[in-house]
Amino acid sequence: LWVCFQSIMVSLKLQKRLAASVLKCGKRKIWLDPNEVNEISMANSRQNIRKLVKDGLIIRKPAVVHSRARANKRLNEKRLGRHTGTGKRKGTAQARMPFKVLWMRRMRVLRRMLRKYREAKKIDKHIYHELYMQAKGNRFKTKKVLMETIHRMKEEKKREKEINEMAEARKARAKAKVARRAERERESAAAARAAAVKAASGGR
Repeated sequence: LWVCFQSIMVSLKLQKRLAASVLKCGKRKIWLDPNEVNEISMANSRQNIRKLVKDGLIIRKPAVVHSRARANKRLNEKRLGRHTGTGKRKGTAQARMPFKVLWMRRMRVLRRMLRKYREAKKIDKHIYHELYMQAKGNRFKTKKVLMETIHRMKEEKKREKEINEMAEARKARAKAKVARRAERERESAAAARAAAVKAASGGR
């Protein structure tokens, strides 16, 4: 019985190694047909192994699937805010999302907006510089606040310009009035002198 068992138990290490070399994979990926052990054991060259592969007695096992389905499902849930309660957190709030990163994001957003407005000629370089320094000083929390400030500053500048123009127009009108009055006074003085000269010459 032992002799019989030994004759059945044929070592196929060589065939497995050759098959792994031919199929370009590891030995653990090789499947040998258990019903054709005798025929497989006769193959002692790569050419014979290729023939057995063609016949389907030696097969390369498919890659073991390591599914990401559950992981992807959980990630999608986390994006919706699930599984992120206090019991799921390891680091501090500062470690999980540093203040500096939030600050950098906000500054980049605000500075990008200021640059865009300046390039579009919506604001001049003086307003740009003033608002840039205010943003650096933590004046604006969001883009909306910065936009409202820009509109308010532009309105104020426009109103100031209108007031200055009106003041200049008033000054010009007053100046013209004074000039006209002076001209009238000169004309009346000249007329008075001419009348006095005429009267004096007539009296003689």
